[in-house]
Amino acid sequence: MKCPFCNNGDTRVVDSRPVEDGLAIRRRRECSNCHRRFNTFEKIEDSLLVVVKNDGRRESFDRNKLINGLLKACEKTSISYEDVEHIADRIERGLSNTMQKEIESKLIGALIMDELRNMDQVAYVRFASVYHKFTDVNTFVQEVNHLQEMDNSNKEEK
Repeated sequence: MKCPFCNNGDTRVVDSRPVEDGLAIRRRRECSNCHRRFNTFEKIEDSLLVVVKNDGRRESFDRNKLINGLLKACEKTSISYEDVEHIADRIERGLSNTMQKEIESKLIGALIMDELRNMDQVAYVRFASVYHKFTDVNTFVQEVNHLQEMDNSNKEEK
């Protein structure tokens, strides 16, 4: 592994730890030339997932797009970046576990909505407004009312 600071090809592993529930390994490395340390991650290479968009186009699954969408929905909420990464991990793992090579974008959106509904109602409504393409205030109000009904029924069950 080349050093990202001096481009030297001789580095050694100082420490290794499992991360992401044991699905990856974080390695702490040190350069033998400049003695600076850096992290690398080793992860199982997943089979390529293809996302089928609403208009029929196909594109490779992009975890960064998933995280960026979550971050936009979660701005100024109590959801941390680590929480967003955990949501992305669960969704990505769930998609991989379906053993399907092609996943409809609707399914990904529904999974995100399920995760956000349980974590933060503001983030949920923000994401829903983009996902459902709210065109007017009435559609927005209907979604908020639906969320309140679900919240009330969950409280009654407990």
